[in-house]
Amino acid sequence: MENVKVLPKGQITIPVNIRKKLNIKVGDMIFLEDTQSGVFFRKGITLFDVAGKIRLKSKVSNKELIKMARQTLSEKNI
Repeated sequence: MENVKVLPKGQITIPVNIRKKLNIKVGDMIFLEDTQSGVFFRKGITLFDVAGKIRLKSKVSNKELIKMARQTLSEKNI
């Protein structure tokens, strides 16, 4: 367990050992979930992370690719 201080704007610093364990880097998304036993957080993924994993059978517009990525995120409940 780690103790962190909340700054005036609600910011906290994630301790380096946790950042290393979760491979969290500057600009990464973090998802927070309020549970009965406390707040759970995990490293998130972005549409760009998912878009690179979508198999395309034909040429697709960026708009359609984003739509497919959002659907994939929704299906995985991410």
